[in-house]
Order: sequence, then structure tokens, then C-alpha cells
Amino acid sequence: MDFNEYQKQAVSTAIYPKSASILYPAIGLVNEAGELIGKVKKTIRGDTEDFPRQALIDELGDVLWYAAALANDLGVTLEDVAIRNIEKLSDRKERNVLKGDGDNR
Repeated sequence: MDFNEYQKQAVSTAIYPKSASILYPAIGLVNEAGELIGKVKKTIRGDTEDFPRQALIDELGDVLWYAAALANDLGVTLEDVAIRNIEKLSDRKERNVLKGDGDNR
């Protein structure tokens, strides 16, 4: 499955008011990322011996769903987002500025 097909199928399950476009999936994205890192934290704390691989994959899927919904609300495809991200990272790599801080490096 490619990004665009995933996005099409994912947004077909989106149930939130149009008035909450952008805001709802942005909040959900942060929430799901928090759930993912919470599972990692519990492993570091010693609640489990190994990282809960399947649970992390499930949470990562939820992050992807919200990213797809947010991209849709912004009027772009996940493929567009992925391409733009690789272009940005490739440019930073060429200029040897992958490390460091700031959006515009």
C-alpha cells in the first residue's frame, strides 16, 4: 500500500466536525505520539523487560492515521508531505547541517 492509498482509506474512517479541521487531527497526533512515548518510558522505568513492539507499532499506526487526516485537512497528500520532507533533509545533508537547531538551517 502506498501513502496515497493509505490516506484515502484512513480518512474514510475520520469522524470529526468540519469546524475542527486541522485542530482535531493535530491534537490527536500529539496525543498518540504521547501514548507511544509513554510505552517507551514504562520500558525504561522497568515495567517491561523489552520494548512492547506490537503496542509501539499500533501507536505508530495511530500517529500515521492522524498525520493522514491532518494532511487531508491541509489539502495535501501524505506522499506530498513525504517528498517535501526528503527534499528538506537532502538539502540539509548536502549543506552539512543535519545536526543543529532551527527550522531554517
